[in-house]
Amino acid sequence: MRTVTNGKPDLGLSVGETARRSGVAVSTLHFYESKGLIRSTRTGGNQRRYPRSILRRIATIRVAQKAGIPLATIQEALASLPKGRTPTGDDWRKLSTRWRAELDSRIQRLIQLRDRLNDCIGCGCLSVTTCPLRNPEDALGRKGSGPRLLEQE
Repeated sequence: MRTVTNGKPDLGLSVGETARRSGVAVSTLHFYESKGLIRSTRTGGNQRRYPRSILRRIATIRVAQKAGIPLATIQEALASLPKGRTPTGDDWRKLSTRWRAELDSRIQRLIQLRDRLNDCIGCGCLSVTTCPLRNPEDALGRKGSGPRLLEQE
């Protein structure tokens, strides 16, 4: 990370500068680092320093989060990159293709939930025996007495 810029050693970006330029809070950077999503080095005074390329990595994380991708999935995908490098445009296309099926499935579940919700708007009963949201087609009754988990997610 100690390259020369304008005749001076480049120690990288401070945590504050990285936060400002990436648009995330300092605490978010610390959190990402604790989860292995990003890495920093330390100066002799124990201050964090980030390479300038970290900004693209943080942008990738934020876009994936906005798409609803869990941090664990993002971390796994970023760890698959050679030597933990910052994702390129080509890397992003590959990563986003992997996530598409998961997002399509989630969208389908949400559409089904929305459609079932429409059935309940009129009555609002949330009956344990007849509600299409809490107990579709009396699935719980067929499984016997006692509490039952409707969906495994």
